[in-house]
Amino acid sequence: MLTSKLVKTFTFSARVSSVSRRLYANGAHKYKYNMNVAYFRHKDGDPQLQINFRYKNAELGIDRDFNFCRNIEEPVTMCLDRMKTNIEKEFGKRNKKKSKKKNKEAASDAVEGAEAGSSTPVITVDLMHGKEKVNDLTFRKLLENNGTMDDVLLQIVGEPYKVIYNTPWVEVITLPTSILAGFFIYPAKLDLLFAEKKHSKFEWYRGLLPKTKKEEDIQWEKVGEGLTYSAKQEDIGYRIKIQCKPGNQQVLGPPVEYISKCNVEAGPGFCPFENRHIFTTEKLSGDQFRVMSYNLLADLYADSDYTRKELFPYCPPYALNIDYRKQLFIKEILGYNADIMCLQEVDGKIFDLDLEPLLDTRNYTGQYQKKGITAEGIATFYNHERFELVKSYGMNIGENIPSNPVFKSLWEQIKNNKKLVERIVARSTAVQVNTLKSKETDNVLVVANTHLYFHPDADHIRLLQVGFAMLYVEDIYKKTIEEQKVDKDKVSIIFCGDFNSVPECGIYKLMTEKFVDEHFIDWSSNEEEAVRGVNLVQPFEIQSACGIPNYTNFTAGFRACLDYIFYQTNNLLVKEVIPFPSDEELSAHIAIPSVVFPSDHVSLVADLKWKSPR
Repeated sequence: MLTSKLVKTFTFSARVSSVSRRLYANGAHKYKYNMNVAYFRHKDGDPQLQINFRYKNAELGIDRDFNFCRNIEEPVTMCLDRMKTNIEKEFGKRNKKKSKKKNKEAASDAVEGAEAGSSTPVITVDLMHGKEKVNDLTFRKLLENNGTMDDVLLQIVGEPYKVIYNTPWVEVITLPTSILAGFFIYPAKLDLLFAEKKHSKFEWYRGLLPKTKKEEDIQWEKVGEGLTYSAKQEDIGYRIKIQCKPGNQQVLGPPVEYISKCNVEAGPGFCPFENRHIFTTEKLSGDQFRVMSYNLLADLYADSDYTRKELFPYCPPYALNIDYRKQLFIKEILGYNADIMCLQEVDGKIFDLDLEPLLDTRNYTGQYQKKGITAEGIATFYNHERFELVKSYGMNIGENIPSNPVFKSLWEQIKNNKKLVERIVARSTAVQVNTLKSKETDNVLVVANTHLYFHPDADHIRLLQVGFAMLYVEDIYKKTIEEQKVDKDKVSIIFCGDFNSVPECGIYKLMTEKFVDEHFIDWSSNEEEAVRGVNLVQPFEIQSACGIPNYTNFTAGFRACLDYIFYQTNNLLVKEVIPFPSDEELSAHIAIPSVVFPSDHVSLVADLKWKSPR
């Protein structure tokens, strides 16, 4: 997971390259360098120094970007020699093309050379500090002597280029491979150096690809500003261009442009989740807050032949593609105006490149918990205008069962069941807990999020997993009361997730009735691993905020309620449950996912309220 929202880095190749030469050929982003400026960049601890500039010389017929990656231990003169050589090569290529054009009908190369009548000009390149050449220094020494590179000039054929050191910079920017009208567009990848998104400027343009099929011939029309753009119906058939001017608190760096490799396409039309948005147009405030739980269907599981042919054969392959689906679930998520979002099956790349950067612009802060070595996990986002993070916790349940002191009482009851232990400790199931303090009241929430083991013969595993999870939550609940020095009436538990358990099973019973006895049927879901003599207890008054909906998972082969928002009833009230999609909506394309449903699960959304002080 990417850990910094402020500075992103990208490792450059050690070879010299030309951005301008490859710009439209392979979809690279285009820098728009200021004239007579040379950009020098060096990150602490990096053995390489990056140098970029645009060199334009009408007499030599050169107008090109030059880019260099040099070792900071080498003498400056070695780099200057390389610059000189590259400029000479560029002149040679331009002159050769010019000569060929003039002598298209010439009989021989000798005649062609004679007619050209030109020779390689004298190219001089120096690095100056004031009036003194510093060619013989190493780059490291140059940086030590001139930390900010003030008064340093790169001089090319007598023309001075002001050296700007570590200016805000875009290292990578791309757009998605699918753009749908009616949905948000934002960078598919954005890596900034010495810059922050909040200080950067973004502009959006649209243009039609001309008959020449050359992107450089597109006539662009500005259509928006900001990190995101909502594609319109009138944009269908157009290419989209984003321009980013990277910035920090002091200055903006050179702008960078990227052109989409696809046209804007027609969206799927009206999506059923938009009916649900009718109930969430207003944000909540004061003593009320909105909670959402949603299993997104990780790309890790959706992008396979087995998934396409066996699990979801009714869903067109393009609608299973994550670049398509993420446009739908992001629009859906944003439309709920939730204060707390608990998400499951979140690909690490989706958290890093989509959810975290986009939701950050909407005043959400996110926490991610990976599931073992898999590329997906669980994530919790909260509105940081309404809540302050007190502390974030998370763990892989299985690997902590034998060693975590909080689990000791339950571990002692199962540790001698070898097959059971082997299976449960090997699971990658994670639990995430975030304690959030309301900025509008004096209340604190203990928000838990999980995605339990899925296997059909594993009711006993899931029941134990939630038993361990509740021990973990209870311990955090007690710590929160002690550390925050608040009364227990001010601390409330919310536990969201995909529990992979229907209401008839033990998890729902444990959560809502506080007790599951040793004879409950779940303990024997696998006879070889059957759990004996275990009575599970949890101490909290808890109910399901959305009750028991008919379905939260709806596929062709399985339809049931597996997902819940559990809440502590002695402190909280349910004010409203956002209605679920109808059976007709869910089955309009046989089942979900579909062209209008991005996941095989349905999101749960409920408005909760703190009870008045008693």
